[in-house]
Amino acid sequence: MTANLPALILAAGRGERMRPLTDTCPKPLLAVRGKPLIVWHLEALARDGVRDVVINTAHLEEQFEPALGDGARWGLRIRYSHERADHGGALETAGGIAKALPLLAQAAGGDRAFWVLAGDVFVPGFRFDAEVAQAFAQCAGADADRDQGEPDLAQLWLVPNPAHVPQGDFALDAAGRIHHRANAPAGTPTFTYSTIGLYRPAMVDGVTLGEKAALRPCFDRAIDSGRLSGRVHTGEWTDVGTPERLASLNR
Repeated sequence: MTANLPALILAAGRGERMRPLTDTCPKPLLAVRGKPLIVWHLEALARDGVRDVVINTAHLEEQFEPALGDGARWGLRIRYSHERADHGGALETAGGIAKALPLLAQAAGGDRAFWVLAGDVFVPGFRFDAEVAQAFAQCAGADADRDQGEPDLAQLWLVPNPAHVPQGDFALDAAGRIHHRANAPAGTPTFTYSTIGLYRPAMVDGVTLGEKAALRPCFDRAIDSGRLSGRVHTGEWTDVGTPERLASLNR
């Protein structure tokens, strides 16, 4: 079986729209169909051959290790990147990835690519395809028609636009290249970022350890340099962003 890459689960956020549920429980630990939302991810990662997982934490971060332990029950090795304890609070997405890079490098045995996924989405049928991951990690160059010959900084899985994001996040052309919505070629369909992707460490170049930094500027730079690709996931996917969506999943 092809070895899979390590994964970073983003679990540091406060989950303001989920209050009052998240006043006492981190959003990734809320139960969906009988088990914590993040456990659906852990089971899927283990099923698909991932062995090393880093979880970044901030809000109510003391609850994660007692709930999940070291990952042995799933055949995983879980490491924790504690942002509140180390930096006083959540570092946002790019800041969280930058802080987790040393732990990911330890897991991967070097400066390699890794999976990134948000801990607050429900996507039970997603496959963390090891062959796709290895092909991305080993790609030393880009398509022949690309200018720089540099590999993509990330490959994102996109989903059909849900009701709460009708305009989508990005445009995706037939060749699998991601564009800004505003200047994509006419007729290019738009999609919403599923919050699952394969990343290279260089995606967050320029973000220093402990810096609070959003991911969108990193996406913009990758698009502008032609180094962001995408795939479409058409299976079940829910952004568990409100109590109503959580209740709907549990009905």
